[in-house]
Amino acid sequence: MSPPKANHAPAPDKVRITRALISVSDKAGLVELGKALAARGVEILSTGGSAQRLAEAGVPVKEVSDHTGFPEIMDGRVKTLHPRVHGGILARRDIHADAMAQHDIPGIDLVVVNLYPFEATVAKGAAYDDCVENIDIGGPAMIRAAAKNHDFVAIVTEPSDYEAVMDELATHDGCVTLALRRKLAQRAYARTAAYDAAISTWLAGQLGETFPPRTTLSGSLAQTLRYGENPHQQAAFYVTGEKRPGVATAVQLQGKELSYNNLNDTDAAFELVAEFEQPAVAIIKHANPCGVAQGANLLEAYKSALLCDPVSAFGGIIAVNRSLDAETAEEISKLFAEVVIAPDADEAARALLATKKNLRVLLTKDVPNPAEPGMMIKQLSGGFLLQNRDSGRVNPAELKVVTKRAPTEQELADLLFAFRVAKHVKSNAIVYAKNGATVGVGAGQMSRVDSARIAAIKSAEAAKAAGLSEPLTKGSVVASDAFFPFADGLLAAAEAGVTAVIQPGGSIRDADVIAAADEKGLAMVLTGMRHFRH
Repeated sequence: MSPPKANHAPAPDKVRITRALISVSDKAGLVELGKALAARGVEILSTGGSAQRLAEAGVPVKEVSDHTGFPEIMDGRVKTLHPRVHGGILARRDIHADAMAQHDIPGIDLVVVNLYPFEATVAKGAAYDDCVENIDIGGPAMIRAAAKNHDFVAIVTEPSDYEAVMDELATHDGCVTLALRRKLAQRAYARTAAYDAAISTWLAGQLGETFPPRTTLSGSLAQTLRYGENPHQQAAFYVTGEKRPGVATAVQLQGKELSYNNLNDTDAAFELVAEFEQPAVAIIKHANPCGVAQGANLLEAYKSALLCDPVSAFGGIIAVNRSLDAETAEEISKLFAEVVIAPDADEAARALLATKKNLRVLLTKDVPNPAEPGMMIKQLSGGFLLQNRDSGRVNPAELKVVTKRAPTEQELADLLFAFRVAKHVKSNAIVYAKNGATVGVGAGQMSRVDSARIAAIKSAEAAKAAGLSEPLTKGSVVASDAFFPFADGLLAAAEAGVTAVIQPGGSIRDADVIAAADEKGLAMVLTGMRHFRH
């Protein structure tokens, strides 16, 4: 069936609000809006709890069932699905006046509807049937009808928009302008799209479909950013409603507005530091770690992390996985950093960091669970890639020793630490580690051997800056996020002074790499798990 062709006059700039339909689950601001409408003589139609709340506040209200002459039936499932409601919303006043008069359908000029709390019901882990019962039908129908007919009807779906409507009523003598009606219509369609996306995503999950034939992503605007990765790019931060602790749920205590790059790097830092059970610190620059360490306490971990690459740490992001204490905060305050993110901070730490006026401090209440499932998206021209979050973690019992020498207990602990860090380093990733701290990181190179060499060079520079007599990589272990395609990368690590190696294995030249490790007296274990990060 083809849609009808447009055959009408231009939309009026101002529409007087004489009748409003209000049916909301979220009662925030409801009474204030109702009083403002009643003060201007607007007839208010309403249902259920909304009508009761308005009546209790002394706002004159007419039940929708009295308006339609038809009672609510089927436990309230059918109450607004009626021609006297939808006709009043959808009718164009310029061409449908005769039909309105013939069928006694008064116009509805303002529709205020927010939907059954489906997302919140799912989030609290409700049973299947309860989730289904919280799928709104009449609400989306009214919202879409009012949004379509925004030439004559204003549609409001969020309490945050009540003030704009009340301001226009006051400014324009009881009218709402076309500009606002169009803006509200766009927001209305975005809301119903997000609502349907949440329902379809939940149903796909119930069916065990990780990748259904059609999927929709939605988010709510959290922040319009000053610019994107570069000043000539526009950007904004949207949140999905996922409760994973991190930048989307954090409270910012102080500092300037977070930038696009701040948000991206802070997320990378916090996800990395969450990998560790012991007190740990990660220092991130351009989404790559320049120092990661765990220790008996945060102060010890911070000093070890900073030692890895103090030059790159300047202007970086610092993430910790424990409540920040005063001693660590005092040490951090000696370095110029863009952001500090932590689950919490004691009063003394907050006071110390407050002296750094431009430092952004974010508190999250908790750390994310690295094993928790989730999805990640990457935009492509004309599409996007969707994949599971990399929640993979090596089980020490499943490591395969392939060299003549097995790693010592300390080497094994450092190998596992280094491999967890490598998971968060851009590929090709090489991570040198010793005593629970990175001592060299090679990231994002086209050649794995170059990553190994660069990490060793930076380690030597860090040792020189610290006044040490030999590179930090001497006596360290090395992790590679993917297999060594040739022995050259391993030999570069051996030259840097490593004693043990962890890598996924799987190259056609594994035998050559193993032989090279044996020749150098290295211990090597294979994980069977790769951690590419692009």
